[in-house]
Amino acid sequence: MYDIKLIQDTIKEVVSEMNGEIKVGVSQRHVHLSREDLDTLFGKGYELTVSKYLMGREYASEEFVTLVGPSLKSIEKVRVLGPVRKNTQVEISRTDTFTLKVSPPVRPSGDIKGSERLVLVGPKGSVYLKEGVIIANRHIHLTPEYAKDHGISDNDYVDVEIEGIKPTRFYGVQVRVRDDFNVEMHIDTDDANSAGLKNGAKVRIIKK
Repeated sequence: MYDIKLIQDTIKEVVSEMNGEIKVGVSQRHVHLSREDLDTLFGKGYELTVSKYLMGREYASEEFVTLVGPSLKSIEKVRVLGPVRKNTQVEISRTDTFTLKVSPPVRPSGDIKGSERLVLVGPKGSVYLKEGVIIANRHIHLTPEYAKDHGISDNDYVDVEIEGIKPTRFYGVQVRVRDDFNVEMHIDTDDANSAGLKNGAKVRIIKK
């Protein structure tokens, strides 16, 4: 027997994408760890436990760390995302900086050279990051098929229009295209709150 609701939802998703609309994913503060720092924080040879698979080979783990800023103010239970990376990276919101008393730059993921410092505390030890703390830039993940159909290329910058209770427009949103991505725009909690957006909300790409 056919799942009518699933069929209806699929049709709505296709029509939405044809109209240039994409889904929003709201990113909470999180941490990516290097193998060395994972060992220090959780113990030699420790392996992260998968809680939920995301996109692009990433997953949310069941492990958490505590962030400690220069003022010794802290934010607890910050989730670790896997798998391990070459370099440790901490992604927080502007609001978080007021608690931690840090001033990280707005950067694309992976661009951490000269970024903010912080201390990470885990159950087995602590790590002093000399750099690696950023506020992630607004960005859009696209499949190659979607990008081709809409005339968009990897690393393009587009504007995004938000309708609803707080209509606005985000300018200069970076686009990343890869075959293991879903079609989705990622913003942090500050941007989501400012525009009245939640996970699953729809926004429209406006090409420059």
